[in-house]
Amino acid sequence: MKYFHVPPRWLSFPLFLLALSLALPALADDRGEGPLDSSQPQGITVEEIIQKFAAKEKQFKIAREQYTYRQSVTVQTIDGDSVDGEFKQVEDVLFDDQGKRIEQVVFAPQDTLTRITMTRQDFDDIQHRMPFVLTSDEIPEYQILYVGKQREDELGTYVFDIAPKQIQKDRRYFQGRIWVDDHDFQIVKTYGKNVPDLGVGKHRGGQENLFPNFTTWRQQIDGKYWFPVYTKVDDELHFSSGDVHVRQIVKYTNYKRFGANVKITYEGQEVSKGQPQSGTPQPGGAQPTPPKQ
Repeated sequence: MKYFHVPPRWLSFPLFLLALSLALPALADDRGEGPLDSSQPQGITVEEIIQKFAAKEKQFKIAREQYTYRQSVTVQTIDGDSVDGEFKQVEDVLFDDQGKRIEQVVFAPQDTLTRITMTRQDFDDIQHRMPFVLTSDEIPEYQILYVGKQREDELGTYVFDIAPKQIQKDRRYFQGRIWVDDHDFQIVKTYGKNVPDLGVGKHRGGQENLFPNFTTWRQQIDGKYWFPVYTKVDDELHFSSGDVHVRQIVKYTNYKRFGANVKITYEGQEVSKGQPQSGTPQPGGAQPTPPKQ
């Protein structure tokens, strides 16, 4: 989200992880998690947990690319208790007749935001980084700190704080906290932000592009994959010209597996086309519950 520029200041990432691990438990209490148990996992090592969930995340990433879904975005700026600007957009993420991924806007009323502007990076974050994935291919790029165990609704989870080891030019990353289901070894929730906030020089018109903290919840789709279903933002963006209170809701709904001739595997076995493809959470399993809007 863009306004006027102040060069960002960065903690070194080892210091960031320490600061994050100290600050996030208090934030977590505000979002309804159970008490954080900092003891080590039993019967499995931290490294084994990381390897297991990273392998599952790679399967999840491949699988989600074979699903269509609807993405609904609402971004508001808040002045006191009042909404003084709003952006809304609903689009279907589909495939064309050649099997190529396309985005089809189905609802887009007039944008009334005046204090911020939605940027290309904002839309890219909504599509690709708010549904954060940490695969075995990406593990080497991150520092990963085990924090403990925590209940998330009816789920038992392992909790990790993560941050990129270094910022590569023209690359963006996630830094924050993830919750990993202790049974399926898949990420079920994330909290943090996408980095870096983009600094600017004269060639960018003296503007700054800042990004909010967000929480993304996942639910189990078709009885196998924990897909993102709901992202919430309620944050202050500290622009050089003043703070802007931003609220944002992103919903990912109506997941349906695309009927292309593509093999999807789960735990080494192919997912049969005869299995559920409704894209709805399956009954009988615990699910983290996103907050009501």
